[in-house]
Amino acid sequence: MERETREIKDSKVLAAMAHPVRRRLMDVLRVNGPSTVSALAEYTGQAVGNISHHLKVLAECELVEEAPELARDRRERWWRRVPGRLRWSAQDFPDDPIFYAASSLNLEHAMNIARSGLENWESYPEEWKGAPFSTDTWIDLSAAELKELSAEVIALFNRWSDRDVPDDEQERKPVFLFAFGTPGRP
Repeated sequence: MERETREIKDSKVLAAMAHPVRRRLMDVLRVNGPSTVSALAEYTGQAVGNISHHLKVLAECELVEEAPELARDRRERWWRRVPGRLRWSAQDFPDDPIFYAASSLNLEHAMNIARSGLENWESYPEEWKGAPFSTDTWIDLSAAELKELSAEVIALFNRWSDRDVPDDEQERKPVFLFAFGTPGRP
């Protein structure tokens, strides 16, 4: 199942999805599927009113949507993440400080997930302790080559993300992967 990619070009949408609570809500809905406001509040440790506010902001930006077919009655409200991937580029936000702030928050979000995995290392079952990985390298690339590498990495992530999960009774857990390539100096 291949998912479409939504190109984010509106700084309002970029700012909405970069907020730490909203980003976490989008992740929870992506990994756990549709949920109610009260279940999201309990899962995240946030107040119900706070979750409702953040879901409203995300819905205004068409990042989440209501799932009324899941409600048992008129009072129950279910939410789901809008299907598809999200992508944004610096070229679409020239001289917009929102781009830098959102990209920085996104990187911080990824690092926090990675740190959390390290903090819980001892609680992993033995078979999981050898599975996580980390790798980095320095490569001399042109801008065109970096774009080509980016497309290859994204295609690899998409292939694994979109695959049909085998029904082979193996234990599977949500695994967070991220890659970040940028010009830099050692």
